[in-house]
Amino acid sequence: MLLKPEPIFEAVESLARENTRVILLSPAGRMFNQAIAAELAQAPELLLVSGHYEGFDDRVREHLADDELSIGDYVLTNGALPVMVIVDAVTRLLPGVLVTMKARRKNRSAMGCSNIRSTPGGGIPRDESPEVLLSGNHGEIARWRAEQARLRTKERRPDLL
Repeated sequence: MLLKPEPIFEAVESLARENTRVILLSPAGRMFNQAIAAELAQAPELLLVSGHYEGFDDRVREHLADDELSIGDYVLTNGALPVMVIVDAVTRLLPGVLVTMKARRKNRSAMGCSNIRSTPGGGIPRDESPEVLLSGNHGEIARWRAEQARLRTKERRPDLL
């Protein structure tokens, strides 16, 4: 069952303004990633249109959508979760949402926004911790963490390297 276009057209027309970017969420869309989140964070206004059932009548895609995005190659019960994923990823990039640019950069790398995934998490008992982590040498600690992240990526997500 496809969603009828008429109610969608009416809803978008009642909400959209001249500078509104209309994004259709669909498994057929381009894959959402951090670069797209940054692009969307620059838009003055977004309107996310999510589907249900089998998706949309093609007229919605052809006549309303400025872009079509997917959050992954899997099936969900409805479009609410993809909307929340995109809203969260975009909102955190808006000025004032995170307190400092340093927090933004730190969170960006911790969230795996580059092709290198995160380093091992906490919880290592002190007597099992690598010496470098106990050294207090922030430069060496940063290098160790970067190397651990590369190794973890190679092991768990080699497709990213």
